[in-house]
Amino acid sequence: MAAAVFHDYDQEALDREFNNRAKVENLNHKTLQSDGSESAKAQFSLQVDVAYGPGPAEVVDIYLPDGDGPHPIHLFFHGGYWVSNTKDDFGFVALPFVPHGAIVVVVEYGLIPTVTMSELIDQCRASVAWTWRNAGTFGGDPNNITMSGHSAGGQIVAMMMATDWPAFDSDVPDDVIRGGCGISGVYDLEPVRLSYLNDDLGLSPEAARANSPPLLEPRARAPLLLPVGADEGPEYIRQSEEMASAWAASGLDAQAWIMPGHNHFATINQFLDPDSDLSRAVRLQMGID
Repeated sequence: MAAAVFHDYDQEALDREFNNRAKVENLNHKTLQSDGSESAKAQFSLQVDVAYGPGPAEVVDIYLPDGDGPHPIHLFFHGGYWVSNTKDDFGFVALPFVPHGAIVVVVEYGLIPTVTMSELIDQCRASVAWTWRNAGTFGGDPNNITMSGHSAGGQIVAMMMATDWPAFDSDVPDDVIRGGCGISGVYDLEPVRLSYLNDDLGLSPEAARANSPPLLEPRARAPLLLPVGADEGPEYIRQSEEMASAWAASGLDAQAWIMPGHNHFATINQFLDPDSDLSRAVRLQMGID
């Protein structure tokens, strides 16, 4: 019998838990996302590649609603296990929000190995600080900023909510985040470090601990919603449930939401439907119908 490397998982079983593509037979999610992103870019006013920092990857796309502001602002952080994907493929996340009067900011960030995990997180923090500081220049309400992210982006959302904002940027208030949603997120990075993914990520034990939100105290006092597909496998479900439990124990409104019949890609693709349960739940965090 093979030795356990994490909980009851041997190496093969642990690697299998994080291989999301192998769990899904018909991988048409990228086509659906691309079509949705093209639709969003055709429908909405858009500011492309707006710099929030000095690096080439430190840019955002801003999808704008009609009418005068100030509008609620929603930031989105894409997934790809911190090593792949770009903001260009995720314009579809604007579809459920812009027609309801919200601004959507889709964030780019440097990918490992061009940056370390901690540098990647600091870039994302810089995008939040820039959005708060510059909200008025694109009609946004700096007092109504929510965020979501998928897969690795879920970990980024939680790390933003664990950030001591005045320590990072003395101008940014502690309550800069009004609500967060981590969709099919990966929060405990120790099993990630022990899996095949670390061949690309190169996480040390110290970096895994420092960037695992369940081990950190939440600084935001905003609600955190953690949807995860029932078909994603036990490790993904554990990740969301234990993330919710850890922060709920600190007094935060943190809730895991197991979605029956959904896999890792079907969860985020709920944003393709403005009337989906997930789209409605995130709009509720924004305070819009």
